[in-house]
Amino acid sequence: MHDALHVLDEENKLQKNGIIPIGKSLKMRESQFVEPYCLLGIPPKNAEPDLKLQIGDNCYIRSHTVIYAGTKIGSHFQTGHSVQIREKCVIGDNVSIGSKTVLEHQVVIEDDVRIHTQAFIPEFTVIKKGAWIGPNVVLTNADFPLGREVKERLQGPVIEENVIIGANSTILPGVRLGAGCLVGAGSVVTRDVAPDVVVIGNPARKIKLRSQLRYQDTQELVYS
Repeated sequence: MHDALHVLDEENKLQKNGIIPIGKSLKMRESQFVEPYCLLGIPPKNAEPDLKLQIGDNCYIRSHTVIYAGTKIGSHFQTGHSVQIREKCVIGDNVSIGSKTVLEHQVVIEDDVRIHTQAFIPEFTVIKKGAWIGPNVVLTNADFPLGREVKERLQGPVIEENVIIGANSTILPGVRLGAGCLVGAGSVVTRDVAPDVVVIGNPARKIKLRSQLRYQDTQELVYS
């Protein structure tokens, strides 16, 4: 482990204290900053021998973050502390992932996405450009946990462009949130939501359009 750390220091010139690389499965550029006690490039169980973790330019990875081999991350990426990202995820440019958030394997995240603290993103989820996911949001992908053939039936949600999901919301398996829709805090979304629609409650229901939202004090449009 110490030999591998020495190689990483020489080849990548990263922040040194506490980085624990895993073999040669990590590919990073010089313009990175990695805080102490991160695990980068962990090979998943029964992994292909050439599986790599790739991270683009100008990224900042905070302490105690774990990212598995087989994931590809774009430029200007940043994490909070203690983020976990599993294998075979594809993450675009200018993405921010908050502290203690978990991304399971084979998640796709496009550019300019913000995911806040302690969110859970299950396998096969797709999050498109410009989406904003609040703290403690839970996305799900199993309609009947522990059911027969459950692994073959997993279906992650699809979060379209510029969607906003408020804190503590839950999105059920396979739900599609249309472009620009808004999910109010604490909602449970059980079915697809049309573009630009605002939904709240359990189960979530439509109350108005996002394009109609106004500040109470000024009556100016929130999203003009």
